[in-house]
Amino acid sequence: MFQRMTRASVRIVERYLPDSYVFVLVFTMLAAVGALTVQQTAPLDLVRMWGGGFWRLLEFSMQMVLVLVTGFILAKTPPVARLLRWLAGFAGQPRNAVVLVTLVSIAANWINWGFGLVVGALFAREVARRVEVDYRLLVASAYGGFIVWHGGLSGSVPLTVATPGHTFEAATGLIPTSATLFSGFNLAILAALAIVVPLLTRAMTPRPEDTVVFRPEEEAPAEPAPQAPTPADWMEHHWMLSLPVGLAGLAFLALHFADGGGLNLNIVNFAFLMLGILLHRTPARLLAALKEGISGAGGIVVQFPFYAGIMAILVESGLATTISQAFASFATADTLPLWTFLSAGLVNMFIPSGGGQWAVQAPVMIPTAEALGADLPRVVMAIAWGDAWTNLLQPFFALPLLAIAGLRIRDIMGYCLMLLVATGAVIVLGLTFA
Repeated sequence: MFQRMTRASVRIVERYLPDSYVFVLVFTMLAAVGALTVQQTAPLDLVRMWGGGFWRLLEFSMQMVLVLVTGFILAKTPPVARLLRWLAGFAGQPRNAVVLVTLVSIAANWINWGFGLVVGALFAREVARRVEVDYRLLVASAYGGFIVWHGGLSGSVPLTVATPGHTFEAATGLIPTSATLFSGFNLAILAALAIVVPLLTRAMTPRPEDTVVFRPEEEAPAEPAPQAPTPADWMEHHWMLSLPVGLAGLAFLALHFADGGGLNLNIVNFAFLMLGILLHRTPARLLAALKEGISGAGGIVVQFPFYAGIMAILVESGLATTISQAFASFATADTLPLWTFLSAGLVNMFIPSGGGQWAVQAPVMIPTAEALGADLPRVVMAIAWGDAWTNLLQPFFALPLLAIAGLRIRDIMGYCLMLLVATGAVIVLGLTFA
């Protein structure tokens, strides 16, 4: 029965889910209609909100492009390629291959979500070269591991409330990570997801007649240096320039962590790039990998400004606050984490940014938790998990992974829909009873 449900989900999504660009246009229209009808926003004010917010994610957009490009550069280096091939050697049968990709993705996303997106996609490609397994499910499994990111070491909301000087410190004080990320209920949710998600992806492995096999091309050998190099050729094909720059980059990273710095998008991208410079050895090899990796960044460049416009509509019109208030209005102290989680999942479809979502929902959920006497750290993590949960439907963060994998959103979303239902149940149980 589970196989039949999965096949039905895949068929429905393949037939009715549009390309991710059309997806963002639909969400723009839904946000606009909600602001016009629910918030009674004037049409001209709505246009000003949308246009004024269109470019507010430029820094984040560039960071995501670099997640894709620097991750691709690093994966193309000979040592990393050998490591991925070695790990892929443990895949074996199709079901085991799917489980392996899921577990690797969960572990990588728990460490850092940007790192996890790239590693998951690249590992799925490598496993696909070794095992005749449905490539769509393999990539969906890699993206399924992304569900744990906001309960992991790079979770933006729990890290924010643990940072002195955060926006709502006067209301909440500092909430240490021992009460959020390393709390008993959060660790229980993570442990349950680390078991349930691999079992689900294994169970979704299609029958041979329904399997779509795709073998990514083997890596082309590096272009040899010219036999009679010019001075320019010599500089492009020699390690003399790459070595000092790469070593300086590693020295900076060592100083960063020695000074108490943590992982963030900029540090992950910097580390990927510096390691790529060192391991490619020559500028020519790095530039060849860059040329190949940048080709998948088009969706990020075009679509992220639309999401910035959607965020501006929801925040400035007050629609996001209205949604949060509606869910909180009938909550009790015991059920507030549940309703917070569900409202966060809905808001995330329009504001797929952990930091942005916290800024919108915290002014509603913090006073509600205090008035009801609810467990504030649990409410904080409910926002975080709600933000992570519906990323299984929201293609915003899937774009770099899909670009690396060479697939469309409709290719994996049927499997992600099945994961959405199961992981939602796990998280709700953890937030309510753990």
